[in-house]
Amino acid sequence: MAKWVSWALIALLAVMAALVGGCGSGQPAGSGQPQKLTLYCGLMEDHMVKAIKQFEKETGIKVEAVRMSSGEILGRIQAEKNNPKASVWFGGPADGFIQAKEFGLLEKYVSPNAGKIPAQFKDAEGYWTGIYVGYLGFVSNQKLLGEKGVQAPQSWEDLLKPEFKGQVVMANPGSSGTAYTMLASIVQMMGEEKGLEYMKKLNGQIKTYPKSGTAPGRMVGQGEATVGITFLHDAIKYREEGMKDIVLSAPKEGTGYEIGAVAIIKGGPDQAAAKKFIDWCLTKQGQEIGQQAGSYQFLTNPEAAPPKQAAEIKDTKLINYNLDWAGKNRNALVEKWSNAIK
Repeated sequence: MAKWVSWALIALLAVMAALVGGCGSGQPAGSGQPQKLTLYCGLMEDHMVKAIKQFEKETGIKVEAVRMSSGEILGRIQAEKNNPKASVWFGGPADGFIQAKEFGLLEKYVSPNAGKIPAQFKDAEGYWTGIYVGYLGFVSNQKLLGEKGVQAPQSWEDLLKPEFKGQVVMANPGSSGTAYTMLASIVQMMGEEKGLEYMKKLNGQIKTYPKSGTAPGRMVGQGEATVGITFLHDAIKYREEGMKDIVLSAPKEGTGYEIGAVAIIKGGPDQAAAKKFIDWCLTKQGQEIGQQAGSYQFLTNPEAAPPKQAAEIKDTKLINYNLDWAGKNRNALVEKWSNAIK
């Protein structure tokens, strides 16, 4: 009997050892380290994939990501408020994050690395932190411009030229953070009444309103439209990828800009892993990785080297874009735009 008990004990210990070894997956047993993280991403997909692979390599935390436009992410987080599926909102204009904060959808987190980020690029209370800055502008197809005998637009008014009728592409401000930045910029520059009047006139020039803010640059590069309204770094990416007819310009009156942000979703799973991801995004290495995947935004960490491809747009004239106002008035302004263009 004693001999049987001895062998049973040995077998039990062997099973326990196997279980302990198997649950580690590169982490010490019993460490409590999370092994999985789910992100909703407003970045270009190439950038998203590159960043995730590097984060997984450095931390051992497995990541699942869903790429959506900013409006879609905000809607998804709202719908899942009582049972969040993701823990991090990664990328996209900060006005969407400001609205999410207003709705109580974000978790406050001041990363140890946030001290390096200048105050104008982060929420004062720690609900979101900026990781890049992008300038809004125009992307045009040189071949189509030549066929029409017209120059690339140099002002917002140029978009209303008869030659561009049915040849301008911008995303839908209801789904796209890029397009909402444009709408908010116009209203801030012109005032609400004149701004919405301008948007109504522009509607007569529009070929289509795609869902994503990156689509106009791609469509123009492929010759499907003459002019697009987009973030200029996205247009640079498409040109670098071989769309050689792309030319860039920016409105002489001035233009708005985005602060691309990252934040923790309130109540999401694996909050410890989410904090590690935020920490990583704010490092020099975490911010510089985007340019390896064709993302050419300016960066918020002063230690990070900006992509050389962005040098041509560094002198773009910017307005004093009121990010807080844009975030808090998003729903109302999109509704007013929708009514104006009917």
